[in-house]
Amino acid sequence: MKIDFYKHNIESSDIDTADEVLKSLFLTTGQKVSEFETKFSQYLGTSHTIGVMSCTAALHLCLVAWGIGEGDEVITTPMSFCATANAILYVNAVPVFVDVEEGTGNINAELIESKITKKTKAIMPVHLYGQMCDMRKIRDIANRHGLIVIEDCAHCVEGQRDGVKVGELGDAACFSFYTIKNITSGEGGAITTNNDEKARLLYMLRLHGIDKSAAERYTKKYAHWDMTMLGWKCNMDNIRAALLIGQLERIEKLWAKRDEKAKKYTEAFKDLSGVRLTAEVPNSKHAHHIFTIGVANRDEMLTELQDAGIGVAVNYRPIHLLDYYRRRFGYKEGDFPVAEQIGSATITLPLYPKLMDEEQDYIINTVRSIITKRGSGQ
Repeated sequence: MKIDFYKHNIESSDIDTADEVLKSLFLTTGQKVSEFETKFSQYLGTSHTIGVMSCTAALHLCLVAWGIGEGDEVITTPMSFCATANAILYVNAVPVFVDVEEGTGNINAELIESKITKKTKAIMPVHLYGQMCDMRKIRDIANRHGLIVIEDCAHCVEGQRDGVKVGELGDAACFSFYTIKNITSGEGGAITTNNDEKARLLYMLRLHGIDKSAAERYTKKYAHWDMTMLGWKCNMDNIRAALLIGQLERIEKLWAKRDEKAKKYTEAFKDLSGVRLTAEVPNSKHAHHIFTIGVANRDEMLTELQDAGIGVAVNYRPIHLLDYYRRRFGYKEGDFPVAEQIGSATITLPLYPKLMDEEQDYIINTVRSIITKRGSGQ
């Protein structure tokens, strides 16, 4: 059997909507982007959504908008994709890593205050795999120390914890619509915020710092535009927005299917010696972006699963042990032992609504067979 690691949720209706855009005159940031931004804000209950071209761009622009720059420190996690820490480097700030919780892999909020210095300006938590960090505790720490909170929600559009949604307690939240995300446009991202002033700034920062969008310049009577600040070119276009709108309308149905499949994995592996599962915190809604297991001799098992036709991934090798971060900051093994333990053991299994029951059964049986053979010494 051949099982892809991921299949997207784009349907013919989404393609039809994008086709309408392609047959129209205006392809860049315009009405469809505005429609998506409005609906995304409604879904999350936030005042503003700013569509951009990646979560990386979203994180970068938020740091710029909140004035974080040269020599400032931003507290974050080593257990994430490198983009989280890279965005901090883009503004010449310094990522300060805090080790993670053993059960969830999320940043350990109990350790954050020990890393706060006079240079600390922000906390950037990552809701790993789709499970929210302890945002009530993180927000409380930030308030007591006068810090900004920028949430990395690349895995976690649908997540909730302790009665709080993603983006509700952060100053801003950043999202990804990359090809394997729960809703996707191939590439794409968004920022949400309840700060009116920063929203206006972010709309300009995503398009060179120009005070009028292309839609404003070309669909109305001509008015001169000005560039009032140095911005970037990372605005979402109508084509990608068109692909996202329908998926957003189906997002809860898609989540329910992933939730069902995640529960099936958990039930199948919960008593299997030799497999570690990520803990789920109570009073929460897990977005179930990806499903991971932890095993010994991880790389050997990756090969065995691939030889069996199963698509797999690793989320993640910890950032501080990547070559660039070792060379630049002198990080070494042992600096963040919990993140390192997770990073050396984790395997990501296929989890998506289009995963067939017989495919998931095959994955489960293959994992169990490999682990059982290891236990018997075969």
